[in-house]
Amino acid sequence: MPPNVFADTWERDVSHGRFSVRGTRVGAAAGAQRLGAGVFEIAAGKSNLPYHAHHGIEELLVVLSGRPTLRTPAGEQELVAGDVVAFPAGPEGAHQLINRTAAAVRYLMLSTTASADLIEYPDSGKVGALGGVWGAPGAVAHMFSAAQQVGYFDGEGDAEGASR
Repeated sequence: MPPNVFADTWERDVSHGRFSVRGTRVGAAAGAQRLGAGVFEIAAGKSNLPYHAHHGIEELLVVLSGRPTLRTPAGEQELVAGDVVAFPAGPEGAHQLINRTAAAVRYLMLSTTASADLIEYPDSGKVGALGGVWGAPGAVAHMFSAAQQVGYFDGEGDAEGASR
């Protein structure tokens, strides 16, 4: 049986402070190999994730139900069921969904796939680095503060001993 975007089957359920989202990968369940697709639900009064921008993938949002508020570099706007919004890779594609209503919001997020992605979090100054297939053995995910920059050769030894 194929996955259904209206089923109440969830792989992940994340709740932390003002953030609460649950989701499942319907693209992978349907057999997609180079296209990401997930269905997500945001609880009433919560946000899906921190405001962020992907540098390695492009995303496309389709609102399935509810009235989420979309935050982008252009500001905020309320969306309705059926609205479709694209988020290009890079800072201009930064986004966050906020549910300011009393009912859950459900949406479908489609994306290109990449073996690596860099995710920037402008509000907190964090950067996430991802490599490999999410959830697969050998996949890596690192989160760090962009304020703690290091030099390219820091930790690589002195100049004379670094040519090994």
